[in-house]
Amino acid sequence: MTLPPLASKILDPRRWTDEALQQALALLPRPWIFTNGVFDVLHRGHVSYLHAARALGASLIVALNSDASARGLGKGPDRPLNREEDRALVLAGLAAVDAVMLFDEPRPCDLLARVRPALYVKGGDYDMETLAETRLVRSWGGEARAIPFVDGFSTTSLVQRIRQGGAT
Repeated sequence: MTLPPLASKILDPRRWTDEALQQALALLPRPWIFTNGVFDVLHRGHVSYLHAARALGASLIVALNSDASARGLGKGPDRPLNREEDRALVLAGLAAVDAVMLFDEPRPCDLLARVRPALYVKGGDYDMETLAETRLVRSWGGEARAIPFVDGFSTTSLVQRIRQGGAT
């Protein structure tokens, strides 16, 4: 069996018309689950979270902060460690992920409005009721849900541990 190239899962709506984006999305089974993040250094917490998100629908769409967007989130001057192209390809390599889409804004509201998924999910460390994304998704009858947080895993803590020469 020949697998499709990983790059075929990476969609760049920043350069696409709405019509082209909708044509690409039409190939994905519904309901669509949508999440977003930087996913700088992929770790167990990310993989568990993405697997749980995918189990909630037929297709998981991951909106990935571009490098410029990630730099604006205050995670540190040297972040992201991995370039957007590399982070996108790593995410595309996961069986749970059906599509990866890059976005430049701090929050994926514009992209959410273009995609209009049935469900928007974030990790349990977010208060869904405070997110603009939740209000937006609910405006067309979609749902927003937090997935339980996998404690003890974060890219920031992993980077700190590496810099300090600490063991796992």
